[in-house]
Amino acid sequence: METAGQVIHMPVAGLKARHKTGGGPYAYTRKDFVKRGQAHRCVVSVYEIPPGKSAYPYHYHCQSEEVFYILGGSGTLRTPEGERPVAAGELLFFPAGAGGAHKLTNHGQEPLVYIDFDTAQALDAAVYPDSGKIGLWGMGVNQVFRQGDAVDYYEGE
Repeated sequence: METAGQVIHMPVAGLKARHKTGGGPYAYTRKDFVKRGQAHRCVVSVYEIPPGKSAYPYHYHCQSEEVFYILGGSGTLRTPEGERPVAAGELLFFPAGAGGAHKLTNHGQEPLVYIDFDTAQALDAAVYPDSGKIGLWGMGVNQVFRQGDAVDYYEGE
């Protein structure tokens, strides 16, 4: 694996694709360009969302910021302000916090393809307002919990 401080150059077609299906309305193919740990402060991936699907549920990050650049296709972007159409050539910025909540859904007939530029954090939490879940990512943690399962700080101590 290349490390921070080295130039990375790769055609998109040469990136290894990972397909993930979350069941129901969730599926995507992801090609990592700058993988977590390759750089100090960024992660870059190319996503492809098939028609009728979303990559992720409606969520926001507590630490990380994201920028999407739509390369091809069209879809619907949901944010705290509501829903609006998006298409190739658009840039989208999602700040950390509830104001940056988002969900991108492909309502078109062709794949929705975009580049996802993320700020890298040692540890981040993602909040899923619709389902009342919280996810913790980084530092060896990759888990999702229901917020309703919260316990008192001293419970079990």
